[in-house]
Amino acid sequence: MLITPIPHPLRASVRVPGSKSLTNRALLIAALADGTTSLENALFSDDSRYFADSLTRLGFDISLDPEASRMTVTGLGGRIPATRAELFIGNAGTAARFLSAFLTLGHGEYILDGDARMRERPIGDLAEALTQLGAKISPLSQRARAGREGKNIYLPLKIIANSLPGGKTQIAGNTSSQFLSALLMVAPYAQAPVEIEVTTELNSKPYVDMTLSIMQDFGVEVERDGYKSFSVPITNYQLPTSNYQIESDASAASYFFAAPAICGGTVRVENISRQSVQGDIRFLGVLEQMGCTVEETGHCILVTGPTELRGLDVDLRDIPDTAQTLAAIAPFASTPTRIRGIASARLKETDRVAATCAELSRLGVRVDEHEDGMTIYPCSTFKPANVQTYNDHRMAMAFSLIGLRLPGITIENPGCVSKTFPNFFDVLNQLQVQR
Repeated sequence: MLITPIPHPLRASVRVPGSKSLTNRALLIAALADGTTSLENALFSDDSRYFADSLTRLGFDISLDPEASRMTVTGLGGRIPATRAELFIGNAGTAARFLSAFLTLGHGEYILDGDARMRERPIGDLAEALTQLGAKISPLSQRARAGREGKNIYLPLKIIANSLPGGKTQIAGNTSSQFLSALLMVAPYAQAPVEIEVTTELNSKPYVDMTLSIMQDFGVEVERDGYKSFSVPITNYQLPTSNYQIESDASAASYFFAAPAICGGTVRVENISRQSVQGDIRFLGVLEQMGCTVEETGHCILVTGPTELRGLDVDLRDIPDTAQTLAAIAPFASTPTRIRGIASARLKETDRVAATCAELSRLGVRVDEHEDGMTIYPCSTFKPANVQTYNDHRMAMAFSLIGLRLPGITIENPGCVSKTFPNFFDVLNQLQVQR
C-alpha cells in the first residue's frame, strides 16, 4: 500500500477504536463474574475475536455486535462449562497468556495453540508460576519438552484442570507483564488465597496497574507491596452497575498523536483522556519533550507539532508498544534519539528492535541497534522503499507515519493491522481532510 504524503499542516479530528488491552481483560473478568456484562466501545480485531471465539468454544454465551462496538458476555461465577476443548489463538499474546491461567480453573483437559510466531514466544514463566499454584500444564512440542528445566516452554500446551489449588507462587516480570496480569485476574477463583512474589524488575508496569484497576471496577481489591508482591483473596467479581465502557486505545492513538510532530499542524483525537488507565497515554509526555504542544478539552486530546522537533534520550520500558511510533518520527528530529529499556520488544509479534532498525536503514536512516533499544540519527536524505512489516501490526502503522511526510513509502502486507486496528488506514486517510 502506497502512503500518500500530506503537503500541508494537519488540521484533522480522528477517533480510534477501543483498547485491546482493556477489551481482553474485560472479556476474561466478565466471563468469571456471575451474570451478563455488556462491554461498550469494545475492540473488534483479530486478537479480541480469537479471545471471544475461545470463550465461546469453552461454552460461554458471547454476543458480538461489531456495528455497535458491543460485546455481551454471560459469566458463570468462575465455572468453565466445557470439559474438553482445543483452542487456537493465532498470534494473540494476551489471549495466550490470559487463557493459560483461565483454563486452570476448569475441570477437564484443554489444549491451547497458536500460529508459528506465537509458538516462538515464551510462556514458561507463567506455566511455572501456575504449576507452583497446583496447576498441571504440559508443553506438547519436542522443543518445549527438551527445554523444560530452563522454563523454555512454548505453545502448544496441554492443561489438565481440576480447579486451581492456589497458595504462594513466584513470577519473573522481565519478559512480559501479561504473565502477572493473568495470575492476578484468575486468582480470586482459586481454592485458597493466592500470594504472588515478583522475582525480577517488572516491565510494562502500567499494564499491571490497568489490570488492578479493572479488577477493582468489578469489585475485587488486591493487596500489594508496590510491584514486588500481591495478595489476592478468595472472592467473586461483581457485575458493574451499568454497561462497562472501554476507553479508546492509547497505543492506537499514539500514531495520530505523533503525526503532527512531523507534518505540523494539529490533530484532535476523540474519546480519550490523559487520565486514562492505559500506560501508553504517557507517550504524550515524550512528544512534549520533543517540542510538541498537548492540550485536553472535554474528552479529547489535541497535539500540535513543534517549530523544531528535538531528539531525546528516553526509557520506554513501561510503554514499549510506543517505541516504533517514536522510531518513525525520530529521523525528522534535529538531534539523535536514544530509545532504551525495550529488550522485551524482541519477543513480540516480531523482534521489534531488529525489525525497526532494518526498515529505518532501508529508508536511508542511520541507526545503531542496541540490546535494549536503538539510537536514531537525523536524516535529510531518505530513500523511497517498500517497508517490510514482518506481519507485525505496529510496524505497519508506525512506518505509515513516514509516508505522510515523504513520497515513495509503500507498506507491505498492510492487512496485518487487523490484529488490533482493522480500519487503521481508513482513519489515517482522515488526516487528509482539514477541519
